[in-house]
This record gives sequence, structure tokens and C-alpha cells, in this order.
Amino acid sequence: MHNHSHASGTGSVLRLSLLATLLFTAFEVWAGLYSGSLALLSDAGHNFTDALALLLAAVGFYWQAKPADQARTYGYQRAGVLAAFVNSLTLLIISLFIFWEAGKRFIQPEPVNEGMMMWVSIGALIVNVAIMAALHRGQKDDLNLRAAFIHMAGDALGAIAIFVGAIVIYYTGWTYVDPILSIAIGLLIVYSAWEITRESLNILLEGLPRGMYLSQVTDAMGAVTGVLEVHDLHIWSLGTKTHALSSHVLIEDMPPSESNRILERLNQVLCGFGIYHTTIQFEHVPCSLSDHGCHMNQAAPAHDHGQ
Repeated sequence: MHNHSHASGTGSVLRLSLLATLLFTAFEVWAGLYSGSLALLSDAGHNFTDALALLLAAVGFYWQAKPADQARTYGYQRAGVLAAFVNSLTLLIISLFIFWEAGKRFIQPEPVNEGMMMWVSIGALIVNVAIMAALHRGQKDDLNLRAAFIHMAGDALGAIAIFVGAIVIYYTGWTYVDPILSIAIGLLIVYSAWEITRESLNILLEGLPRGMYLSQVTDAMGAVTGVLEVHDLHIWSLGTKTHALSSHVLIEDMPPSESNRILERLNQVLCGFGIYHTTIQFEHVPCSLSDHGCHMNQAAPAHDHGQ
């Protein structure tokens, strides 16, 4: 019941944040065109990707909370990861557009209304900080929400930069600060998007979870009493918080009642790595691995499966 209430609250926060971001993005586009500020238009583009991030986060949050069914036996946890990956790609694409427009402004500078820049940047900062505060709790353990949070954090820093740039233009008249700020915002976008792109792609490609080392898991499993050898070990992420493991474990020939105790000890060790979904196949004779799987050196070995 508590988890359901939390999920419902997070969904409401995402929807309200999406509405606020869309409204402010429309206003910032108008302000950027009116003031002639590329920095404001760049920030509006960033805000639009923020809106897309929130939309995809809301959709991803809804789908990843759905339980497993007959067709999706692992559930829909990858939906949130896929949403985060799409979000990060949109950020990288928008940054290329910002760099292109900034280069054109260096060649042909245009006048800027620094007063409009200043007031709009203050409004942007207020909106983004409010949304960041609302998302702060959920983003720590959810890659999808973290992608949306980082969008907002980057835009808040961009708003501060625009405010400072408006002051510089007001006192010096140096309009080159506008495209310089645009490039800075673009670099900030690339920096904030890269980690999300790398981590979400790693999950989608079923790579080893971040911060985990295969050798450490192998050694820990091999140190369990009764385990002779660990091989054919695979670890991957089902979502941002759920990891899975499959492995072959060589043990002495023994009754299933005894091997179950080894299985319990193995699962206890794996829980220490944050791995709770395991499939462990016990083998009582050595096997040699090839590109086509495991070939037993002796016939008819006994297998136990644990999950």
C-alpha cells in the first residue's frame, strides 16, 4: 500500500512538472525571439527536451511499475531504462543544434535585450529548482527519474549562466557573451547526457551492472563451502535496481538436501552484491566450455537448479 501511494505521488509530480515545463518553454521561446537572445532560445530548446524527458519519465515510470505477466515474465522494468536512453539521445542532438547556431552568432553578432534575458532566467531558475525538489527523492534509485532530474539540474545551471550573461551585456555591451553562453549550455547538456546514455545502453545490452566486478562475484561464490568451481557466470540488470545472475557451479556428488544448503549460502553471498534473482545450475563433474555451450567430460551428470 505504501509503495502504491509513493508510485501514485511520483506519477502526479511528473505530470505537474511536465505541464509547468511546457508552459514555461512556450514563454521562453517567445522571450528569446522578442529579445533576440540565442541563449534564451537554446535554453528553451533545453527546456523542451526537459518536457520530453518528463513525458518519457512519466510513461516509463508507469510501465516499469506494471507487474510481470505471461508475455513479459520479467515485467516492464526495461521501459524506464529505454525512456532514459531516448532522453539522453535527444539531449545530445539538441546540443549539436545549439553549437551550430552559436557558431553563426560568432560570425554575425545580433543585438540582445539583456533585461528580458535577466527576468526570464530568474523565472527559469525558480521553475527548475521547484521541479528538482519534487523529483529529488525518487531519482536516487531510479535511472529514469535521474535522467529527468539531471535535465532539470542542467537547465537550472543554464538559467544562472544566462542571468550572469545578461548582467555582463548590460554593463559592457559585449554581445558575444550570448553565443558563448549557448556553447556552455550545450557542453553542459552533453556532459549531463553522457552518463545516462552510457548506463542505460549498458543495461539494454545486458552488460555487467555499474560498480560490479565479475571477478569479485566469482571469487565470492567460489569461497562458499562446498563449491569447487564457478563458470559460465552471467550478470545483468533487469532494470535500474534489479540485477540477475545465472551460473554453473561445480560441487561434489551429494544428495539434493545437502546441495540445497550450498545454494542457500550462495544466494546469501549474492544478496551482498545486490543480486536477488538467481539461476544456479549445480554440476557434479567438470565440463569444458565452447562456443556451442557446455560439453560434459563424463556422461549423464546430475543437475540441480536454484532460483
